Amino acid sequence: MAKKREGRGQSRTQQAAKFLGVSVLAGAVLAGLALPAAGALGLVAKTSVEGFDDIPANLKTPPLSQRTTILDADGGAIASVYSRDRTVVGLKDMSPYIQKAIVAIEDARFYQHGAIDLKGIARAVNQNAQSGGVSQGASTLTQQYVKNVFVEEAGDDPDKVAQATQQTLGRKVKELKYAIKLEEKLGKRKILQNYLNITFFGEQAYGVEAASQRYFSKHAKDLSVEEAALLAGIVQSPTRYDPVNHPQAATARRNTVLRRMADLKAITRAEANAAAARPITLKVSRPKNGCITATDGAGFFCDYVREVLLNDKAFGATREVRSKRWMQGGLTIRTTLDRQTQKAIQASLSRHVYEDDPVASATTVVQPGTGKILGMGQSRPYGFGTNQTQINLSVDHKMGGGAGYQPGSTFKPIIAAAALEQGIGPDQQYSSPFKMAYPKPVQTCTGTWDGDDTVNNEDPKEVGPYDMKEATAKSVNTYYVQLISDMGICPAVTMAQKMGLQRADGKPLRQVPSMALGGQEMSPLNMASAYATFANEGTYCSPVAIESITDAQGKALNVPKTSCHSAMSKKTADTVNTLLKGVVEDGTGKQAGLSGRDSAGKTGTTDSRYAAWFVGYTPNAAGAVWVGDPRHQRQMYNITIGGVSHDKVYGADTPGPIWRDLMSGALAGRPAPALPTVPIGDPKDQGNDDGKGKHKPNPGKGGKGGKGGNKPGGGWHLPGFPDILGGGDGGW
Repeated sequence: MAKKREGRGQSRTQQAAKFLGVSVLAGAVLAGLALPAAGALGLVAKTSVEGFDDIPANLKTPPLSQRTTILDADGGAIASVYSRDRTVVGLKDMSPYIQKAIVAIEDARFYQHGAIDLKGIARAVNQNAQSGGVSQGASTLTQQYVKNVFVEEAGDDPDKVAQATQQTLGRKVKELKYAIKLEEKLGKRKILQNYLNITFFGEQAYGVEAASQRYFSKHAKDLSVEEAALLAGIVQSPTRYDPVNHPQAATARRNTVLRRMADLKAITRAEANAAAARPITLKVSRPKNGCITATDGAGFFCDYVREVLLNDKAFGATREVRSKRWMQGGLTIRTTLDRQTQKAIQASLSRHVYEDDPVASATTVVQPGTGKILGMGQSRPYGFGTNQTQINLSVDHKMGGGAGYQPGSTFKPIIAAAALEQGIGPDQQYSSPFKMAYPKPVQTCTGTWDGDDTVNNEDPKEVGPYDMKEATAKSVNTYYVQLISDMGICPAVTMAQKMGLQRADGKPLRQVPSMALGGQEMSPLNMASAYATFANEGTYCSPVAIESITDAQGKALNVPKTSCHSAMSKKTADTVNTLLKGVVEDGTGKQAGLSGRDSAGKTGTTDSRYAAWFVGYTPNAAGAVWVGDPRHQRQMYNITIGGVSHDKVYGADTPGPIWRDLMSGALAGRPAPALPTVPIGDPKDQGNDDGKGKHKPNPGKGGKGGKGGNKPGGGWHLPGFPDILGGGDGGW
């Protein structure tokens, strides 16, 4: 027992010495004097203070992290995103009770002392020496604020947080000097305001406004005396005094705050007693943070907005700078999202593809001429649960998406546009057999392709000859292989690039003839934006998601704008419109046709049925729908999707109806302009006599013809009919 008493006495002595050292150091710092270099304690203190002059005089306070609000195009809230739930407010927007309560319980002499409370330090030294431990601290509100600034700057990095809160004499010295300077610079009221905005109140709430909303669902300016006392009491230990999980401890702590307020005459004793008699009454608002809270299934669009801020140099020179800006928050981001379109997307997806289906669907709609993303959604919800995902199936890998999906025959209109730009007419015919070897060699941008492969059509009955219009309507593979082999691969690659198309994995397009059949992975967003070029008279506009951004101070920030350029002539675009109107009117896309509204589009299905697409447009909206297995493993044979059984899935029977229904909803009540088209087969446009194998057939009016035409006399010979139209000396 004697040894235990002796040991306890030594502990008290050591504890007293420690706090005495801090006290002496604090006094020296306050006076701006050097410490006496006598004794072990003096030497330690002197060593610490010698570094005092090396500490910068002004504390660099980072902007407080706040919630960022993401809005739709009309200003409606989509989601709130934050690293820390905080809304910064001024003292005028804080109840006087919370200001009095926090001072009473955390720093009663706040308005009497400077940055350092020497009386408080002396009191703490005495109390802790008597208790044999650290039962009472002596940090002022100003010092606590400085420590919170260090923690705020550390962000979510655990190592930096540990450094910011480590109990060392050196950190205390640094804290003290900054506290002195802040008292000189800011004054008491500003320091109190900053403290109440930065402090953690538990339950993910930072600052008194967020805490008031979390526990009472009201603004901080409306807090009653007992509510203010409850919040002030939480600060010392947000976990122990959490009123949601520990109501008894929180009540006892609240009542301690009320008594302290009465002792300091911040309120009357009667007010304190009356408030202490009332039970804690909470009206908890649970944290609603992140894109998972987005309305109308817009979580993936919300996530895309975040990726734009993290990837676009308009928001900072490096990703680290941009990431810090995003984490800081406090932004109000008005986006391009059209609420009607977004609701229509989710309604259609929910109707046609269930979230627990073996495959998924994703779609994006953009506005021709502006590049604005009007809606973005998918059948599997944004989240972490079963049948949920955070991978945005509509976008490229670098923007939070996967590896992309082969677009199949939806790539054929890009080949058609390239051919038209090269002077190949829409009436160009090819033999288009059911099955054939790839012609070779084929010119690329840098040389030639000379591989070995074969291609066949979907249906053995699909045997030419076909012209471009019929081949597009029926989606004839061999026609498009002959077409790209005839004109070369480089024009197709160039056209794809002009239309904003790139592989979803970020790699360059492979220059192979099979690109005509959509064998390289693309994203729905890029496909929708490319097709919008046809609706916009041949002008491509890069996709944009953000209209404007203001920071926490209401200052407007620069945002990336769409970039528009001509990808093809208006005549080429109008001709493709004609081709693709034929697809929805008489071809593979009839199930996607819109009632009473001009539309055009193309179906697409990949080998082995790993993916099926419909990409289409009207003059005021372009959208891409993909259906498939994101893992590229499930083939769509003998499968049930959205309650409908399929022997095998086509772009026409699943993506097509999804597109039809979402577009019908998105455009309901909106103008229905006509798509500009050109007549195909008009005599005045026919009769090419270039002798280069690109003779434009003209039923009923033969041209002179040339080598590479059809039959003697020019014009269009049909098998089984007399050669009354003439022709050249070539084949098909």
